[in-house]
Amino acid sequence: MPQGHMVLKPGTGGKYHQPGKSEALKPGKMLGSLLNMVPELKAFASLDLRVAFNMDSSNVGPKQWVQLARILDANRDDYDAFLIAHGTDTLSYTASALSLMLAGFKKPIVVTGSQLPLALPRSDARQNLLDSLCCATAAFSPPHVHLQEVALCFGGRLMRGNRSQKTNSSAYQAFDSPNYPYLAQMGVDVSWNSRALLNVDTVYRPRFNLDPRVIRVPIIPGSDPRVMYGDVAARGVKGMVLEAFGVGNMPDRAETGWLPWLREQRKKGMLVYLGSQCAVGPLHPELYKSGSAALKLGVESGPQMTPECAVVKLMLCLAYRDLPLGMPLAGEL
Repeated sequence: MPQGHMVLKPGTGGKYHQPGKSEALKPGKMLGSLLNMVPELKAFASLDLRVAFNMDSSNVGPKQWVQLARILDANRDDYDAFLIAHGTDTLSYTASALSLMLAGFKKPIVVTGSQLPLALPRSDARQNLLDSLCCATAAFSPPHVHLQEVALCFGGRLMRGNRSQKTNSSAYQAFDSPNYPYLAQMGVDVSWNSRALLNVDTVYRPRFNLDPRVIRVPIIPGSDPRVMYGDVAARGVKGMVLEAFGVGNMPDRAETGWLPWLREQRKKGMLVYLGSQCAVGPLHPELYKSGSAALKLGVESGPQMTPECAVVKLMLCLAYRDLPLGMPLAGEL
């Protein structure tokens, strides 16, 4: 059994609280309540609980990601693994942020949540917690799998955190990993995909700065970005996730405005990542005239990142200008 396992509860939007009860619960009482409702958790590890903050996950952003990253970093040497209970709306953003900010952490950080509150009869919270803790402590029981990354566990699936997306608002299997294999699947047994696990061979270097001045821009047929978005650089935007068609195509006629607009924004120092509106498949913008033109303007592309991960990585690269956008940090590319 692991010597210590920290459960961080950054705010779940009420999913792990009893309906009608105050969210302003003290850590000791919350841990006692959690262990009373899910006593099987004690079979996996000795647990400590820390409530990082209480808020609806739709309000969680860069400030809270930095707060969580600092807590994890400060406790890295004191615990064998970490479990974060979090609301589902921004869960993939948080998982992506922690994976990039704490690249090289080399200990399991498993994030999870639930579609229904823990106290409800059909809640998925109980099973998600047990599955998450089982995966986080897998190194201490056969087959002794050493998880060394930020992973998202939900609906019987363990996914790389920065490859995950919330794809269903009401199903128990609310998250998927469209462009990367599952790390594990939970049935009667845990079926591990060892070849998909991140092999960490880099020096741990935490980064606690993020520049949130980033925007997502989907290309819409018939829209002129000069009219629809205008001079976003002049309004303080520093980074852009440009969501193109297919493998990286976009309108190339001058009257549509996309390439002239990109040229103007790049001249003003805008950092641009070219992604796709497709959830699955590779990026090859060089195959098209417009994509090649965008690359010549200094727009960066490469292996497909999820939009959630791309946004966070732009925030990180804007804060650390010596960090190339195309350099893999935590298996996100």
